[in-house]
Amino acid sequence: MAAAPAGGASDAQARFGRSVKGLLIDRVTGCGTDVIALTKQVLKGSRSSELLGHAARNMVMQEDAILHSEDSLRKMAIITTHLQYQQEAIQKNNQNTEIWGADLTLNTSVCLVPSVEHSSNLQDQLSHLLK
Repeated sequence: MAAAPAGGASDAQARFGRSVKGLLIDRVTGCGTDVIALTKQVLKGSRSSELLGHAARNMVMQEDAILHSEDSLRKMAIITTHLQYQQEAIQKNNQNTEIWGADLTLNTSVCLVPSVEHSSNLQDQLSHLLK
């Protein structure tokens, strides 16, 4: 009879050993699955970080382009203002030249000096009158 309980104890130990081994295998498998999931997350995080780095570089380049465009627009506004001043000065000089041309035409037609020649070029008329 003593052999029966010893045999039963050894069966119990074997079953216990198998159940412990089964639990350990389940735990190791679960840990392996967790390690794989963690590795995937780290890789995704690494890729996300890489994408964020690219996005940040692109954003800096866009900001530089915008600043350069603003600077160019400011310079163009200054050039436009200077061109408007020049246009106004040219128009004013053109009006003065028309007035002087009309005065010279009147003066030369009234003038009885025989040496005055009628020229279609205003510069020629002025230089001839100043002689």
